Amino acid sequence: MSVVFILLGLTLLVVGGEFLVRSSVALSFRLHISKMVIGLTVVSFATSTPELLVSVQAALDGFSDISLGNVIGSNIANIGLVLGITAIISSLEIDKDFYKINWPFMMLLSVALYFILNSGKIITRVEGICLLLALVVYLWVIISRAKKSREPKEVSSDEVNVSLSKTSGFKISIWLLIGGVALWGGSELLVKGAVDLAQLMGVSERVIAVTMIAIGTSVPELAASVIAALKKEKAISLGNLIGSNIFNIASVLGITAIIQPIAVVSEQVLTSDIFWMLAFSGAIIPLAFLPKRYILSRYKGIILFVSYAVFIGLIFSS
Repeated sequence: MSVVFILLGLTLLVVGGEFLVRSSVALSFRLHISKMVIGLTVVSFATSTPELLVSVQAALDGFSDISLGNVIGSNIANIGLVLGITAIISSLEIDKDFYKINWPFMMLLSVALYFILNSGKIITRVEGICLLLALVVYLWVIISRAKKSREPKEVSSDEVNVSLSKTSGFKISIWLLIGGVALWGGSELLVKGAVDLAQLMGVSERVIAVTMIAIGTSVPELAASVIAALKKEKAISLGNLIGSNIFNIASVLGITAIIQPIAVVSEQVLTSDIFWMLAFSGAIIPLAFLPKRYILSRYKGIILFVSYAVFIGLIFSS
């Protein structure tokens, strides 16, 4: 039954996330928020909601390793799996904001997370507030830069559906209700199934969280990236995936820690998982500039994907 719970949980998270994104964007249009701001904030936060719900539920149930493993594993999957597969299908161009804003900020948060966990082996409520404040600073910077730019960032129609501006208030309410219930039910089933499966397989909850749960909560990003790549569209850029990683650390762990402080239960989180996340995050820079600059080509995507496969293999064999 554990596998059934996991599959049902993942399905509900995908459905709930889709309804939440739609309702959030539609509501933002009704509040007359610009499409650019919706893309940079509302959509990014809404797509991080599955990770948030799973992490909060796991922390409340006393499974901190799932909370941490979910975020760390999702960040690794976003780069190794999602970015790798997307680049294999179609080469990605790298914009200036990647190495000027997004990548440095992601690395700063990633390194900060390591020191937070290593210092007291817990993310306290105060540290959770600091992570959220860091997110506010990041959003202020990217929105300010976008507004000052002579050529404002265009948000893809795949990312923000303009037709949602005509959605009625009643339909928005129904979408929010469906999305909220589906996300809550999905997180409950996924955490329960993950814990049961870990016990059956004789592995830790951390292993299941860093691999299966992380991949599951990254399914929306993976699906959107593959579809965009097949259509030869640039809807999913390197910057968008980096932004997702920033939201995962700052908002998911930040909000979760404020609700319930997150303790490090398994030492492998500090001796292995966090270093894999830092390695994947740091590896993007040489891949982005060598040998051909500003292009993430197919063979670079293969390098990322193979590295992710090695990571998964080592996690299960450890």
